[in-house]
Amino acid sequence: MTGFLHGPVETAPGVLVHSRRSREAGAETWLILAARDAVKARQEWTEYGVTLLRCGTHFTAVRIPTDIVLAAAGTSDRAGVATYLAKALDGPCFFDGDNRAFYALAPLSTAHRWDVLDTQALGAGFFLKVPATTITGPDPRCAAYWVVPMDGPAALCDPETVRRLVQRGRIRRSEAAASEAGEGA
Repeated sequence: MTGFLHGPVETAPGVLVHSRRSREAGAETWLILAARDAVKARQEWTEYGVTLLRCGTHFTAVRIPTDIVLAAAGTSDRAGVATYLAKALDGPCFFDGDNRAFYALAPLSTAHRWDVLDTQALGAGFFLKVPATTITGPDPRCAAYWVVPMDGPAALCDPETVRRLVQRGRIRRSEAAASEAGEGA
């Protein structure tokens, strides 16, 4: 079982700072609570790089098609998309190459009120293939990786921020299609 490598460091009286590795370990432990079998899930993360986690227990996963994310980011460059998503979402997001979609993790309640075109909020009743928290780029074991890793347990995207990103991507996608149609005329 992965644990905390170092405890928090007191930088000033009453101010504790947790190391990046401690936050990563906390995020991993928190995510694994959504697995049917935590031991098996950890083994699958080690062997395959992904495991199935149950949505609707701790989080909702908002599925966003790749073309919308790339349009919002204004680039298809992997590093450029990662930089854009880190700033735009301020929360965890991973890419699944098998499904050609990005998944932003949002609070559990998001699934109950999500109504954004071209996307899907995966809540209760959905299982999702989630990459190991250590996979932050293409990996030969799997097609999924974290574009914006979790910053700690329950550190999720704000649903309105995800909504704005999707709206921006849809507008930019429509503008590009209109521009292409105009050029072809």
